[in-house]
Amino acid sequence: MLAAVTDDFSELPHPARESTPDGPLAWRGYDASHARAAERTGETESVVCGTAHVEGTPAVLIAFEFGFLGGSLGERTGDRLEAAYRHAREHRLPVVPLVATGGSRMQEGMLALTQLQRVARQSALTREAGLPQIAVLRDPTTGGGWATLGAGADVILALPGAQVGFAGSRVRPPDADPAAYTAEAQVAAGAADTVVPLAELRETLGRWLRLLTGGTAGTTPAPSGPGAAAPGSPLEIALGSPSEVAPAPVPAALGATGLPATGWEAVQRARAAERPRAEAYLDAYFAHRLPISGDRCGGTDPDGMLCGFGEREGRTVAYAAQTGTATRPAGYRTAARLIRLAGRLGVPVLTLVDTPGAANDADAERQGAGAAIADVFDAVATARTPVTTLVIGEGGSGGALALAAPGNTWATPDSYFSVIAPELAAAILKRPPTEVETTADQLRIRPQDLADLGVIQRPRGR
Repeated sequence: MLAAVTDDFSELPHPARESTPDGPLAWRGYDASHARAAERTGETESVVCGTAHVEGTPAVLIAFEFGFLGGSLGERTGDRLEAAYRHAREHRLPVVPLVATGGSRMQEGMLALTQLQRVARQSALTREAGLPQIAVLRDPTTGGGWATLGAGADVILALPGAQVGFAGSRVRPPDADPAAYTAEAQVAAGAADTVVPLAELRETLGRWLRLLTGGTAGTTPAPSGPGAAAPGSPLEIALGSPSEVAPAPVPAALGATGLPATGWEAVQRARAAERPRAEAYLDAYFAHRLPISGDRCGGTDPDGMLCGFGEREGRTVAYAAQTGTATRPAGYRTAARLIRLAGRLGVPVLTLVDTPGAANDADAERQGAGAAIADVFDAVATARTPVTTLVIGEGGSGGALALAAPGNTWATPDSYFSVIAPELAAAILKRPPTEVETTADQLRIRPQDLADLGVIQRPRGR
């Protein structure tokens, strides 16, 4: 597997651990099984950890060998994983787990299971240090390996057809649908970002590493002293130091140039089918970009929210963009995930507002619409890096405002922003349909009105 992503892997030293006959549980035959696995694979444990360059970016790679006792985690596995994460933090390197595991090693009992706690702590410390973790899910990725190294990563790539799920094939209910335990199913459920063919893995992984490190992996000296943080790190920012990250530039307007004469004209322009949408703005703004997908709790909103990272004039910018439809709870949760990840990595954020409002159907309520919108408000309010917002179409009530950056929101000439849609405002005020246009004017929703009110900066032209 290592050969598929790098040509210069250098293994890290193995931490020493005193061995006892047949392991900590004195499990009869364990030493013999261990010896057979070593002979079969040429390895001495189920993981190989080391440093390498992936398409030019240095990283710490954690490669599982499934042929070694099913890629299971034991005490020595935990030693190696802990050492790899520590090396990554000391040398300011991203971590790439190449996961293929059946779970914790039964021959070591609860001592094997508790290695998951060690891994979780190391992953959390690495996250707080502002270093990205990109997991690659291979076949199979199950049990605690999936629940820590896999699902706990910032970006999750998966190989086609890989078995991915907490429950392995031998411990599922007999009537379980096997299709639910696949890489494709996990992407559809929002638990992983994308499926990548093996032939494209090196290039895709390399692009992700460049974007999430900004090309600076391994170049920043490690912090010194207990609990110290590097200047400008997410930890320092969280403690109150100002972020030195420059805001993302405001995109140029792609549609109409002149300002609307009336509120209703502003609404009509924003709703026009030919108006440029999020995809057009993102394509014009970025040299290239890669998407993230999923809220990590069972949902996606591919038709309502586009999230990811892209390169803009040589620097990385994160984006969360509404697409002109009613945004669903999973879309808001994905955007919140994106903004927090960008903050940890020291990456500025661009949000594009374009929605008639949050989805308000019964399913949206069951999926926690209010809590999801609150999550985005919180993510923007506590963002560790600057957020830049451009309203490119409809700005429908709180479902749009949640993505808007206070003090750094702009609007295009073919957009509007309103406390509520004019039609709904008229209905609430018990006005006839003939007064909808008058109501739109009274709401003062044109870009120039919003600037006069201090809600946005001056309207953004071409």
